[in-house]
Amino acid sequence: MRYIIAFIIVVASFLNVNAQAFKYAFVTDTHVGTETGEEDLRRTVNDINQQNDLDFIIVTGDVTEMGTKLEIKLAKEILTGLKKPWYVIPGNHDTGWSESGGVDFIREFGNDKFTFDHNGYRFIACASGPYVRMSDGHIPRDAVVWLDEVLKKTPADMPIVFINHYPIDNSLDNWYEATDRIKKYNIQYAICGHGHANQAMDFEGVPATMGRSNLRAKDSVGGYNVVTMRSDSVLFAVKKPGLAIEPNWRGIALGKFIPNSSGKIVRPSYEINATYPQVKQTWNYHASANVVLTPAATKKLVVFGNSIGEVEALSIKDGSKKWGFKTGGAIYSSPVIVGNVIALGSGDGCIYGLDLNSGKEIWKIKTGASVLGAPVTDGRVVYIGGSDHNFRAIDAKTGKQIWSFDGVEGAIVGKPLIYQGKVLFGSWGRHLYALDESNGTLLWKWNNGSANRMFSPAMCTPVAKDGVVYFAAPDRVLTALDVNNGNVLWRNKEATVRESIGISEDGSLIFGKTMNNEVVAYKTQTTDPGVLWRLDMGFGYEHTPSMLIAKDKQVFFGTRNGVVYAFDPVSQKTVWAHKVDNSMVNTVNVISKKSVLLATMDGVVTLLTVK
Repeated sequence: MRYIIAFIIVVASFLNVNAQAFKYAFVTDTHVGTETGEEDLRRTVNDINQQNDLDFIIVTGDVTEMGTKLEIKLAKEILTGLKKPWYVIPGNHDTGWSESGGVDFIREFGNDKFTFDHNGYRFIACASGPYVRMSDGHIPRDAVVWLDEVLKKTPADMPIVFINHYPIDNSLDNWYEATDRIKKYNIQYAICGHGHANQAMDFEGVPATMGRSNLRAKDSVGGYNVVTMRSDSVLFAVKKPGLAIEPNWRGIALGKFIPNSSGKIVRPSYEINATYPQVKQTWNYHASANVVLTPAATKKLVVFGNSIGEVEALSIKDGSKKWGFKTGGAIYSSPVIVGNVIALGSGDGCIYGLDLNSGKEIWKIKTGASVLGAPVTDGRVVYIGGSDHNFRAIDAKTGKQIWSFDGVEGAIVGKPLIYQGKVLFGSWGRHLYALDESNGTLLWKWNNGSANRMFSPAMCTPVAKDGVVYFAAPDRVLTALDVNNGNVLWRNKEATVRESIGISEDGSLIFGKTMNNEVVAYKTQTTDPGVLWRLDMGFGYEHTPSMLIAKDKQVFFGTRNGVVYAFDPVSQKTVWAHKVDNSMVNTVNVISKKSVLLATMDGVVTLLTVK
């Protein structure tokens, strides 16, 4: 392979000197918000502005470190200094921990995908997640729908350059959504970031290039790639600010794309469904955008929101759509139903109360930032937190705010717990909070001692029994606190449980999903019980924060690769498993052991029926 690349470079350099069509800058992984991210990007912008032969600039994601509003504004301010046209998409760092669910990125940059034509070439760039939750890379459902529209308008012989933050391989759970489409057209090559290193790649016969990070890392200065487009080849060379451009390190021959059928094409396997034929999908509804939440349900309706701000209601009988309501921002808030009111938050900064039967707005509360967290209710009051550092209690019927606690550090993205007169919840500000349910007074807050907010107890839904609250943060430690004062009773890292836990129906056991194949159980007690038992369920590597739900003497949970599992905690055996798609399964809504409602990141909402 090295020799082929070298040959292309040599041929292109010596035989096609006069065939140059244009040049552009390929910048990626700027990570504004890290120690040197801002300075490195400012140097690159200044360096690009001094080159008169660059036609435009493409920035392929991880523009910021944590996707905060301030980081995004700063990155926008720096990039606006470019004197030539520039185009940008987000990466996982811009969306995975985003306090706005990606809304701030779109507000600042105008979009999270782009397409444009230049000198006869069509450049197409899709966004990629995950969004808000820890999961695999994922091309959003709405971006795939958009890609279909763009390609439909693209002439069959028009040369295409495809752009994404992730490599178009299994580092994206739905990589095939892109490759299956672009291979039907005259794709020339793809570019990506994410790996922070220059690398020649191949995506099922589509030649590709991963670009180096703009960060300096262990060097004294950062850098980017200058891409030279010739009539029959494209060349990549590193340019470090203030220094001469380096020799071409990568060359790709251009021409009419011919699909390569000799290589092995891998697609997700659904063989597990044949092992458990008793599980069927009663109906399937594919939303037009990602669904990253747990649908709510009544005896007649299923209600959920999606990442382009739509709230939809389906018939629980057949999955047909009954009504829709549009908010102004992405929805990651699992709705709660209180009587005839559906309550949920939106990335547009509002908390909504909608009529269950019609979807019409009953009330709306405007907050100071996106509302990504899920609400809970005691049957009268809705409790919900937002990214404006506030946690609120709202009258479910009227929408009147009863109280608000404004001392939250970081964004709230999880689901609270109401227990013994307290509301308990975590945030991406490192702490777990306990508020007085009646007036919102802070009773205590706790953190694990880590200054790194990525270890915050933000995504795990706490559970409690006999005055003890249990949860697992991304630090992979199961923690038990005294619910009255927040004092640590015990912390166990024996099984490296990461965020996903649950509690048995009688409250005697805590279940935890490990990061590799196993579900474990602990006794609920005030002293460290150690792992009571382990069950190898064979789900492989796992990191999605999908909680374990116990009902009808079984326990149910989803995984990052679209599989839902049920096991018997008494016999410690798998009861069934079913693969829905290849993306993250959110915490499931268990109606009964024979009926499980769920949604996947790719926007599939389905009702599983077990015979």
